[in-house]
Amino acid sequence: MSTNLQYFTAGEAAIKIGISVDTIRRWDKKGLILAKRDSRNARIFSIDELNRIQSRLGKDDNENRYKILKNKSKSQYSVIELFAGAGGTALGMENAGIEHVLLNEWDKYACSTLRTNRPNWNVIEGDVRELKFFKGQADIVQGGFPCQAFSYAGNKMGFEDIRGTMFFEFARCVKEVKPKIAVGENVRGLLTHDGGRTLKTMVSVLEDLGYTVQYKVLKSHYFDVPQKRERLIIIGVRNDLDISVVFPKERDYVLTVKEALDNCPKSEGQEYPKNKKKIMELIPAGGYWRDLPEKLQKEYMGASYFMGGGKTGMARRLSWDEPSLTLTCSPAQKQTERCHPEETRPLSVREYARIQTFPDDWKFSGSVAQQYKQIGNAVPVNLSYHIGDLLIKMLNGEIQQNIEDEVFQPQQMLFTVAA
Repeated sequence: MSTNLQYFTAGEAAIKIGISVDTIRRWDKKGLILAKRDSRNARIFSIDELNRIQSRLGKDDNENRYKILKNKSKSQYSVIELFAGAGGTALGMENAGIEHVLLNEWDKYACSTLRTNRPNWNVIEGDVRELKFFKGQADIVQGGFPCQAFSYAGNKMGFEDIRGTMFFEFARCVKEVKPKIAVGENVRGLLTHDGGRTLKTMVSVLEDLGYTVQYKVLKSHYFDVPQKRERLIIIGVRNDLDISVVFPKERDYVLTVKEALDNCPKSEGQEYPKNKKKIMELIPAGGYWRDLPEKLQKEYMGASYFMGGGKTGMARRLSWDEPSLTLTCSPAQKQTERCHPEETRPLSVREYARIQTFPDDWKFSGSVAQQYKQIGNAVPVNLSYHIGDLLIKMLNGEIQQNIEDEVFQPQQMLFTVAA
């Protein structure tokens, strides 16, 4: 963490801008104020962030910042996209100005979505293990590979030890193409998967292939996405290039569900069963199962009522004035409800797409359930745009390492996992 900025605890921050500690904590929980963690893992807030919040207090800000970000011109750079899904990452990269030379995806509905929206894309449907790559095929290789544990044959944790995993196919593509930059994407949980050994192996493999690697968890709601969705981004730069590994800088605002769903087109969507709808009608905006009378809490939650954890996704109604919770593959399942803030129904397909920052004309193939699945599994388009825009600047030599950026480095990761 940079020593150039002054940081304050929640209590100190509350005094400085003249509000209650509870308000600071509520803003933090809603994702409305940027926070970091100190050496004791406590939440702290920078002076710049407090000044930003203070300048907005009392203002009637009706500006709707929701938009699909897109650069006016194309770059000279190209990308191979593995595990492309319904195109969230690919569309964001295209919007930044990067050309796709190949997209691979095994799911037939997702492939149909890609082809329907971009007939000119080279979409190869099928098993990535059957693809052949060649050196210089693209400037960038990108893939949101599934997270799997490795066998660690011989405890070498090298390239040969990861065969049979989808990360191996991503690494094989990097090995054969030798792109200038390799980008991996996964859930935050990869940080601690298998005690941190999975990520350690991935970093080691990319380093052995000749790349300088860093990684960072990006919070989508600080990157023009109205959703609290965290993604672990791994960036590797080829060692023979004089390019610093950097990550996009967080914005100084967040988007709300209200901004995202303004004038959203009508579309199909799931419905609640009769009994569940009666329960959801009792939940206020921003509330969840704990807002029910205790008797109904026990009836609805069953055995889960007596288990640990907050279970804050259960019987959850979204709030207009904050970003959405992370979208899942189904907005109506008991543990992943994403109820409309006002109407007692799950979010519709197009509302789901808005929150993932897909444009309204992006069509999804398959049944309603398949469409929810594709959208829920996607990387938000605007988050991908910010990553793609930064990659272009890195390749153009327009940007250097920002000392304010906090990045996870391999040696730091080992300490974090052990702590």
